[in-house]
This record gives sequence, structure tokens and C-alpha cells, in this order.
Amino acid sequence: MVIIVGDLYIEKLAKVITNYSLDIKEGHEVLIVGSTSGEPLISEVYKEVLKLRAYPTVVPIFNSFRELFFKYSSDKQIKHPSYLIKHAFEKTDCIINIWSDDNTKNLSNIDPEKLAMQQAANSEIVNIMFDREKKGEIQWTLTVFPTNAMAQEASMSLTDYREFVFKAELLDKDDPIKEWKSISKKQDKICKWLDTKCEFRFVGLDTDLTMSCKGRKWINCDGGKNFPDGEVFTGPVENTVNGSIRFTYPLIYLGNEIEDVRLTFKDGVVISAQALKGEALLKNILKIDEGAQRVGEIAIGTNYGITKFTKNMLFDEKIGGTMHLALGRSIPESGGKNISVIHLDILKDMKDGGKIYADGELFYENGKFLI
Repeated sequence: MVIIVGDLYIEKLAKVITNYSLDIKEGHEVLIVGSTSGEPLISEVYKEVLKLRAYPTVVPIFNSFRELFFKYSSDKQIKHPSYLIKHAFEKTDCIINIWSDDNTKNLSNIDPEKLAMQQAANSEIVNIMFDREKKGEIQWTLTVFPTNAMAQEASMSLTDYREFVFKAELLDKDDPIKEWKSISKKQDKICKWLDTKCEFRFVGLDTDLTMSCKGRKWINCDGGKNFPDGEVFTGPVENTVNGSIRFTYPLIYLGNEIEDVRLTFKDGVVISAQALKGEALLKNILKIDEGAQRVGEIAIGTNYGITKFTKNMLFDEKIGGTMHLALGRSIPESGGKNISVIHLDILKDMKDGGKIYADGELFYENGKFLI
């Protein structure tokens, strides 16, 4: 049973997702995908889509089925993408993903090679979405519905975790949409300034990393595709990343934690990868494909309302005062060209002496923008 205040937040979240994150119009085909544990939010979103006179279709996901799939399917079955999901991505106008989980570790004992195999199989579907997005034919967004499992992973009670989630989404404000529009304007100024710069250098504990972002576009993440949101990112020129970086927080890969990750790059490629825990898995991830060894994204978190690492990258990568690097696939709208079946974000705290330079100018220090 969801507490009363939670119900009010869920109603506000559904309204923001359908009236701000997405531009849903009358007649749009809207696909709502989510775990059955997120039914309260799915129901509210479904209602809001109907009120907008669009056509919602709900695809419920049973969390236990993923474990069954990997335990009993053959390699041939794993490599076979769903024709139904492929068709939906080819035809739908809007996709709403609602992420909830009743067991964050249900895939932790599955062979990583099987997981990578399925990611590769779904790459065709992902490419369909990105190609249609580039043409302006599809919109998508991702949000969460808080569950006990997710709260436990974040070392919080469910009540405290709900409050954390809804505050990160600014749903405690009288007019969340107005707040997110204000954030969008501020971040747009930052992105426009960054777009004029070419060479970037990230400095911090055991970190000195350089790259070129010449000709690439910095993207304003203001609550459209992710909710909550709060970051600016781009795709560095693929062969220009050089130096080393040590990450503060663990890399989370399908429920597995890889701790104290250290990477060294030469001409864009990882030449050394170390981890205090999970190093073998880290090295296996880098072997998934050639693109997994390169940087697809570099980003700076701007949501200072997210103050705690919760092992959920939808929130963690947005933490104000952090930066993150993603191994693998570039996000096409940034101009990045790296191709991979993975996109793995790894997070570094910049609040304790971290510095970022653009064309030799210090513009970010100790977790704050100086511009």
C-alpha cells in the first residue's frame, strides 16, 4: 500500500512525465513499459495519456522472468530479439519506461557472457530507436517507481527512499514543471559556453585525463529523457582520450559491483584497467566489443538535490559535484561516433579538489561551475 503523500507525488510525477518530459499529442501511439512492481505509477501514467487523447499500450514486465530466461534459454534464443518490441519501436510515437525492481540482485549469478549476448542481440532495436529519434519520429523517457528492494540497495527505509526520489525530481515543489524549465535555461547557458571549447582536462585524486570535444555538442539534460535529470554531457572525439582516472564510486553492471575502478587511456583506448573488487568482470566487459574500450560520453552532474550514492545510475550520474565517464556507445545527438552494445557510466566525486579545464581555462572546481 502506497502512503497518502506518496500517492500525491505519484500523481504529480505522472503529470510531469506526460506534459513536460514528453510532448504527447492527441492521436499519438504511446508505449508504457514497466515492471509489475511499478503498477501504481504505470496506472497514473496510463490515465494521463488517456486524458491527452493519445493511445496508450502497456507492456508489463515480470522481474522473475528475466532470471528464468537466462537460466533456461539456449544461445540461439538469447540472440533472438523480440519481434514484438522491435515492431513497437518501429511504429510508436512515445515510449515511457518505468523502472522498478523487487530484487536488484536477481541477475548477479548469471553468466556475464549471456548478459552481453542479449545486449548485442538488442542492438538492432536500440539503433532503430536512435535513428527514429534523430529524424524526430520518436520520443522516449525513463523514470522510476520506488520499491523496497531499491530502498534497501540505497541503505534507506522505503519512506526515506520515496522522499529522496521525489525531492530529486522536484515533486516537492508547488510547480515542478516550472522548476525544471528554469533549470533547463541555466544549463542551456552552460552548454552553449562549453560548445565554444575544444580541449578538456579533468584533474583530481589519481586523475589527469585529457580529451578533445571539438565539433561535438554538449547536451542539456533537463528532465526530458531521464527523470529525474541534471547533467550536461558530450561525446569526446574517440581517439583523443589520454591519461588516467580513478573513480570514487563502484561501477554497477547488471547488479554486480566493481569497486575502485582505475582506467588508463592512450589515444582513446583503455590500455590498463584495475579494480579492487570485480577486476575480472571489468576486463570481461572491456572485451564485449571494440567500442567497449573507448569513451562514449563525458559528463558533469548538476542535480545538487541528489546528495547520496544509491547504486542506481539514473540518480547517481546526476549528483551535483560529480563527473562521470561512460564506456561504450555514444549518444548520437552529442555527435559521438563510438559504437558498442554497452553504455556503462562510472562516477567520480569532484568536490574534494577536483578541477576541469576548457582550452586551458579553469571553469569548474570543487564540484562547482565557475562560469
